[in-house]
Amino acid sequence: MAEIIEFIPKSERERIRLIREARAIYDSIFPPASTLGEQQDKAHASPGNERL
Repeated sequence: MAEIIEFIPKSERERIRLIREARAIYDSIFPPASTLGEQQDKAHASPGNERL
C-alpha cells in the first residue's frame, strides 16, 4: 500500500499555531460553559455553602 503524505506550507502551520494560542488565551479569560458549571457545582458542594 502506498502512503499519502500531505505537505503543509509553513504559513499554514504558523496560522494553526496562532489560532491554538489565541484559543488558549481566550479560554483562560472566558472558560467554556462546561467548565463554569463544574466550578459552580464544586462551590455549592464545598463546606460552608449549605443553605438552610
